[in-house]
Amino acid sequence: MQTPRPRYRGRFAPTPSGPLHLGSLLTALASWLAARNTGGAWLLRIDDLDRARCPRGTDAVILRQLEAHGLEWDESPRYQALHLDEYREALDRLQRAARLYACACSRGALRESALAGPDGPAYPGTCRDAGLASTRRALRARLPDREACFDDAWQGRQCRALRREVGDFVVRRADGQPSYQLACALDEDAQAVTDVVRGADLLGSTFCQRWLQQQLGLTAPRHAHLPVLTDARGRKLSKQNHAPAVDARAAARNLRHCLALLGQPGPGAGSPGAMLRAAAAQWDAALVPRTAQIVHLPL
Repeated sequence: MQTPRPRYRGRFAPTPSGPLHLGSLLTALASWLAARNTGGAWLLRIDDLDRARCPRGTDAVILRQLEAHGLEWDESPRYQALHLDEYREALDRLQRAARLYACACSRGALRESALAGPDGPAYPGTCRDAGLASTRRALRARLPDREACFDDAWQGRQCRALRREVGDFVVRRADGQPSYQLACALDEDAQAVTDVVRGADLLGSTFCQRWLQQQLGLTAPRHAHLPVLTDARGRKLSKQNHAPAVDARAAARNLRHCLALLGQPGPGAGSPGAMLRAAAAQWDAALVPRTAQIVHLPL
């Protein structure tokens, strides 16, 4: 007898370093529609692990923006900062299994020695066999010298040579802080996430997280990486690039624009809630552009 497939559980995981911009709203909308179209759950996670980057109260701003656009979530949001013990326990397991090693490389040394990978600079393994003590040093994953692959719903078959193209990534910073890659890998399992919809700029991170999930005996979710929204100059819309916050007072206009970018039928007029109900019923993942980027022109 086949094991029944778990109910669809999607999620949206913003970092509260600033309000949502149009690129993050696009991701939230796509993940919400994919979940609601299947009758599944849509969860929130607040990626507030790096507290220095997260001004107090920004998470509340993001929640209000989502509510204004009719993007209602199921269950209480998961805040990473409240789960440090879980991340540390996983680090201990990985260390006991000899899956990690200490790294003493400075940022300058990393810039000079990094390998050119398809998703950005890859660590060349400088400290892999140095046998350094782990105290007050970063810990890196000891990746095997093999290829890893997964099938992405929008970007197609994805393969990387783990050691050369992904590189031994950081799982704990020198200050003792668990890394985003480790926290995210554990969070997906903790929230029983079955499907992750996010930007194509995170394809490289997916290989890191899937490797960690494999080492920890966790089931990796299915992945669907959206084209990244860029400005006319090809720069990703991001907080670092000073992308403006979405105006909650123009929620209907914002939703209509995002649906068009996702290739979906026009939702017609009405409140954000009415537009979303129509869009969820008509959601067609096959219409989402199969590209790495979408150029966004100002509204």
